[in-house]
Amino acid sequence: MGRVHRSVDQRGAAVLVVEDDPDIRGLIRDLLASRGYRPLEAGDGRAALRVFHEQRPSLVVLDLAMPELDGWETLARIRDLSEVPVLVLTARSAEEDKVRALRDGADDYLVKPFGYEELLARIAALLRRAGGGERHRERYEDGYLAIDHASREVTVRGRSVALTPLEYRLLATLTSNPGQVLSREQLLRLVWDDPHGLSRDAVRLYIGYLRRKLGPDAPIDTVRGFGYRYRPSELRAPKARHAG
Repeated sequence: MGRVHRSVDQRGAAVLVVEDDPDIRGLIRDLLASRGYRPLEAGDGRAALRVFHEQRPSLVVLDLAMPELDGWETLARIRDLSEVPVLVLTARSAEEDKVRALRDGADDYLVKPFGYEELLARIAALLRRAGGGERHRERYEDGYLAIDHASREVTVRGRSVALTPLEYRLLATLTSNPGQVLSREQLLRLVWDDPHGLSRDAVRLYIGYLRRKLGPDAPIDTVRGFGYRYRPSELRAPKARHAG
């Protein structure tokens, strides 16, 4: 079954473009304006943080190679402040750069040269997901884990756990479907909103991150050949009793 998207009015959404090349920055600005967005601009990381503080954009398009303050440090500082969607737009095509950016909190990664319509589609998808995508219950709780979706606070047996935005979305998706096996393709679509733009290994990588942060008893099962399942204690089969 395909996912049903709720309609979200994105007109007027402020999008901050952080790019040191004025030609590329101007091109993206014009593309955004043509679709009804409100483009904001910054030529380096320090300027970007000033605009971010003042304007509070709905989304950030971020280059990595910049003077003053590079994209890696800018991403880290944005993540300290907010969970606003960040789309990394860079000439760096190496897999390790993509994995690092996603691990550090980027929501999407697009390599230059890029297709104009693809860039706009990815921006729309990120804004849709942030503003009106899949809704979760206000709170999830079982014998092991508690998630407050309003504050995005995650606790494991009373211990607070810090998750990146992608880790949080992955956990929220798994716990919204307790006991159900979700394939890697389903998780790519539900969490990343892009089943084709990333390798299925990205799911395995982030499942590993979650397990390490949630602890050795994390109830996330690998169903070999199918995918992953969150199975809290109340859904696990009871251990057989032995006659005394």
